[in-house]
Amino acid sequence: MLRGVVFAAGLLAAVPAIAGETMGVEEARRFVIGKLFSYTCFEGTRGQGRVLSDGSVIGSIQFQGSGQVRHAAMPPGTLQGKGDAVCASVRGLPMQPCFNLTRLDERSFRGSVSGLGFASCEFIRQNGRSAVIRSTQNTNEPLRLRPSITATNN
Repeated sequence: MLRGVVFAAGLLAAVPAIAGETMGVEEARRFVIGKLFSYTCFEGTRGQGRVLSDGSVIGSIQFQGSGQVRHAAMPPGTLQGKGDAVCASVRGLPMQPCFNLTRLDERSFRGSVSGLGFASCEFIRQNGRSAVIRSTQNTNEPLRLRPSITATNN
């Protein structure tokens, strides 16, 4: 359940602010939209990705830091601003998960699931136009998340 949320979580965050300060939606949007970030999560999941201006996400993911690196995509509207929070529209969840976004420095931030501070990922902005890594198997098909965590348009 947390895998899709973890992937989407930190890809929308940060803008010039004081290190350690929680960021609002507009600050996060200006800092992250269209930029490539690598990420590492609390349980070892890692990858890289971009959030596009329509709230869609595209990138790669390696669950728990081992095994196959997979291409992953979430549709427009997946990430949305709700008041001061950044939330994900994820099919099958009884609630809409929201995230606390904390700036670490001028290139990095931490995204954590609201109410679950331990469930976080750290994101570092990458320079240049690095290609998003794709799996060597099933390269014509994006990662299909379990239906209970697939994002929807709302």
